[in-house]
Amino acid sequence: MNAAMPALYIGHGAPPLLDDPIWSGQLSAWARDLPRPTAILIVSAHWESAPVSLSASGAPLVYDFGGFAPKYYQITYETPDATALAQRVAAMMPSTEPVHQHATRGLDHGAWVPLKIMFPEADIPVLQMSLPTDDPRRLMRLGERLRPLRDEGVLIVGSGFLTHGLPFLEDWRIDADVPGWSRDFDLWAADALARGDVDTLADYRAKAPGMPYAHPTVEHYTPLFVTLGAATTADAPGTQVIDGYWMGLSKRSLQMT
Repeated sequence: MNAAMPALYIGHGAPPLLDDPIWSGQLSAWARDLPRPTAILIVSAHWESAPVSLSASGAPLVYDFGGFAPKYYQITYETPDATALAQRVAAMMPSTEPVHQHATRGLDHGAWVPLKIMFPEADIPVLQMSLPTDDPRRLMRLGERLRPLRDEGVLIVGSGFLTHGLPFLEDWRIDADVPGWSRDFDLWAADALARGDVDTLADYRAKAPGMPYAHPTVEHYTPLFVTLGAATTADAPGTQVIDGYWMGLSKRSLQMT
């Protein structure tokens, strides 16, 4: 390949995203504009585990949600074997960051929902890696270690949701009004991303408006720092490819080179 693959931070949505023509159309168009990856390494908000853990190729999908239509529990997404990528990732980690190869865990919905839209043929090896911490700086260092994979054609994806205050939503319709805390956090993050202000983004607990409502738990925000770490220059502005809201939550998504 002539250029490194980008690194992405995407909002992944719940399973009904698969039936949303607007957001799924945006994700599909984004994927069509990307070079074809040799493999995909994805970090999802829905797998927090230390030490760093890797998914098992060929394992069934994880249906880590409840209360949705039965059809969502019958979805499959069978991708080629990613064992070679798992071995490569394990070899890149220092002794201070041990890696656990999970024997049975497949992709969770933070991985398979967006990837099923972006790469519906399921013909690219996919490896999921756990979030071992919520420390932005440590996650950036993790992304930095993974950065050489981009030169090998691997697409690195942090999958979360830029706001995720589910306990504070009063309206669960896709086109619901946007709560003030969601809009405030989204616009704050958009500004910091446009300026490449990583320090401000990392100090979100103290500096971001809308906290803690935007993120009563932070696992949907912190995959952003793996993406920033994997970027060639973490404090470059990047490209904010998708914005807007879904159920009042920010679906802002980022592409870094």
